[in-house]
Amino acid sequence: MDLIYQAYDLFINLHHHLPRWEAQLGTWLLVVLFAIIFCETGLVVTPFLPGDSLLFALGTRAADARSPLDFWSLCILLIVAGVLGDAVNYMMGYYVGPKVFSKEDSRFFNKKHLLRTQKFYEKYGGKTIIIARFVPIVRTFAPFVAGIGKMRYFQFAMYNVAGAILWVVICLSAGYWFGELPWVKNNFSLVILGIIVVSVMPIVIELYLARRRGPESATPASDAAPASGLQVESPAKSTVP
Repeated sequence: MDLIYQAYDLFINLHHHLPRWEAQLGTWLLVVLFAIIFCETGLVVTPFLPGDSLLFALGTRAADARSPLDFWSLCILLIVAGVLGDAVNYMMGYYVGPKVFSKEDSRFFNKKHLLRTQKFYEKYGGKTIIIARFVPIVRTFAPFVAGIGKMRYFQFAMYNVAGAILWVVICLSAGYWFGELPWVKNNFSLVILGIIVVSVMPIVIELYLARRRGPESATPASDAAPASGLQVESPAKSTVP
């Protein structure tokens, strides 16, 4: 329970933690922020790390004259972290993804996340890489699935860079321009909670609709996503090149 409470406190009270981290870590804070965004986008075992909420909170700090954090420096740093994270995630999916998901159940991964991300590809095609940036969990698994499906890397890289730029700039800008509003400052925890709720809403809606449609609506892992040219084979039958 203590771990759950600490995680909750980290997510909801980022505005309290960031000034303390600035004082304690100094320039090392930038390394920590880079690592968080890189791991949240680049490692399928860490989809629980803060993404949207962290960027919004950082935007509010950048707008504060007392903070050493600079808006444009954060933009460049975190865009690079996001791009590299997705690139590493893609390569992991390309080379080890089929082996990781060769079993129905995995100790570290949930195969349902993989199948749910495939549905995003079927609906949005290659643009999933961009759209998924704004959807937790799917954001972490989208490049992994692109790697498993052998999406052309040039195509993936274009979507990767565009998605990272849009995600970081939009979320940081939202915090920068709206974080200093009196209502937002006085209710920052509620704002962060609202961001988290809105971010996960597409997943909640998809789960609800899938439950209503029943088991027969599950998408086989062998289905392809025609719009993206992504051919995702069943991980159990795939071979690593």
